[in-house]
Amino acid sequence: MLRKVITVNIGLILMIVISSCGDRSQLGSSENKSNEMENQADLVLLGGDIATVDADYGNVSAMAINDYKITAVGSDKEISEYIGEQTQVIELNGRFVMPGFIEGHGHYMSLGRSKQILDLNDVGDWSEIVRKVAVAVDKSKPGEWIFGRGWHQDKWQSVPSNAVDGVPINETLNKISPENPVILGHASGHAAFWNDAALEIAGVNDDTLDPEGGTIVRDSSGRATGLMRETAQRLIRGPRSEYDGRLTPQQIELQNRERAKLAAEESLRNGITSFHDAGASFETIDFFKKLEAEGELDVRLYVMVRGESNALMDQALPQYKMVSEGNDFLTVRSIKRQIDGALGAHGAWLLDPYLDLPETDGLVLETVEDISGTAEIGVKHGFQVNTHAIGDRANREILDLYENIWQQLDVDGKQLRWRIEHAQHIDPEDVPRFGGLGVIASIQAVHGTSDGPWIPSRLGDIRAKATSQPWRDLFNTGAILTNGTDVPVERIDPIASYYSSVTRKMINGDAFYPEHKMTRVEAIETYTINNAYAAFEENFKGTLTPGKYADFIVLSKNLLTIKDSDIPSTLIDMTYVGGELKYQR
Repeated sequence: MLRKVITVNIGLILMIVISSCGDRSQLGSSENKSNEMENQADLVLLGGDIATVDADYGNVSAMAINDYKITAVGSDKEISEYIGEQTQVIELNGRFVMPGFIEGHGHYMSLGRSKQILDLNDVGDWSEIVRKVAVAVDKSKPGEWIFGRGWHQDKWQSVPSNAVDGVPINETLNKISPENPVILGHASGHAAFWNDAALEIAGVNDDTLDPEGGTIVRDSSGRATGLMRETAQRLIRGPRSEYDGRLTPQQIELQNRERAKLAAEESLRNGITSFHDAGASFETIDFFKKLEAEGELDVRLYVMVRGESNALMDQALPQYKMVSEGNDFLTVRSIKRQIDGALGAHGAWLLDPYLDLPETDGLVLETVEDISGTAEIGVKHGFQVNTHAIGDRANREILDLYENIWQQLDVDGKQLRWRIEHAQHIDPEDVPRFGGLGVIASIQAVHGTSDGPWIPSRLGDIRAKATSQPWRDLFNTGAILTNGTDVPVERIDPIASYYSSVTRKMINGDAFYPEHKMTRVEAIETYTINNAYAAFEENFKGTLTPGKYADFIVLSKNLLTIKDSDIPSTLIDMTYVGGELKYQR
């Protein structure tokens, strides 16, 4: 009996073991399927030439993406392991892929607005502007205002003989538009041209004094020509507010939504996946918050607070601070100030007077004292301070200001990553201070080649060569440079700005002090990882590194290897933001 029992029990044990082995085999199969699902990518790119802009990964041929992040980069063989039944696979066929361009300094809502008004960027002369305005007048009711932007007298083929300070008088505009106020913004944004109807509404007459930081340009008889420099443009703010008041709040919101949409479309079409918005009010930031909450921001925005008093910022900044987290499309942690104007409008603040207008050395738009107050508030609330400075005097003043504030408050300035926006003309003595202090030079390479033909007329060749856009010297002394277009001052075309970066070639075919050209790699870095660093976002974007945002673009040509002459014809084939296709050519 005992033996039989033992035999039966052994049989039961064998059955349990066999059964257990069978279950384990099934479990293993299930685990394998689970692992396959976990390793499966949402999107895989194969057969490309992918510049990760990360020294640890270099150039690869393939990339895997899950949700809004990059999962892996490597060879086709390595990344093929991430392909599953649900994976979308893109065969690149050798095309070039790189991180999405980051616009380092632009004006987002102004970009959208520029698509709603007269585009004067490419006009050849004054008569062409008059024709465009005449067409707009024909389509308008009497009393309606006509807006345009983008003209630049130094880029015209000719200027009327009766021009004052190189700019026409408004006589012809008055003839074609006697009842419609006409306001035409200079490409730089630092001047505007008005007809008499606009001057009258603004209350400008022979006795009106120049406002501080601005100029009402007049002819020899004392009559206003229509050119309003810098802060003189503000004289029409009151009437403009009344005019805009004809719109209901709902109409204003629809108008702003259209502007935001137009800005996003133009950005994505040009391969821009992130945008440093150089100046937005708290009201505009509230609007951006609303769009983000609705999922209606298609481009990642890094917004600088602008146009608010120091007192209000000291109170409100803590409530507005927003840093990157998750699949973020809106961050706010910087302030924009402006010490001078633009060189083209004789508003840049110089160490010595203008060659072609020796009675002035430029304009101070916001005082050193007021900007110093902003700097203290920035340190107090952990906000980056980014100051517009174009002239060599302006750059020196801001470098001094930053250094003094950091010493007074006993803070490490390099950790704050404060910026000088534009940094176009720098005295050689001040160039090493950017790297030494850790001040970021937020440049727009296309400004150098766009303005290059006429800069010597403002400064003289010797001074222009010594101070204008000294990128190579900045790099050599340890500075971090970023890149952008200052849209809508220039068109939001990073390919054009990249071309300017590596060639410094002007429209006339000459190179603008070519000793300061960037290398191909430097130029791409200024438009990607450097811009990410300048926004404290280098851990999220700027390179195609696993774990970062899947913000990338597919281009028709390889920007690292093609001939200089082929760069301008390079096209954006696809733009992805957070792993999602946002634009396809």
